[in-house]
Amino acid sequence: MSVILILIGFSLIIAIGFLMAYIWAVKSGQYDDNYTPSVRILFDNDKTGQEKDDDNKNHK
Repeated sequence: MSVILILIGFSLIIAIGFLMAYIWAVKSGQYDDNYTPSVRILFDNDKTGQEKDDDNKNHK
């Protein structure tokens, strides 16, 4: 029984360590995306339904 309590305590310490590492990474800007906005203009977007309807009316 004491081994289970030791393993539970150890797993909680590990889990808290990973949580602290995640919080540190978020606060330090590891997940900030600075690249995607600069290349987003290079990709074509699909037209919305309203834009398609307007194009169809202009071609008739």
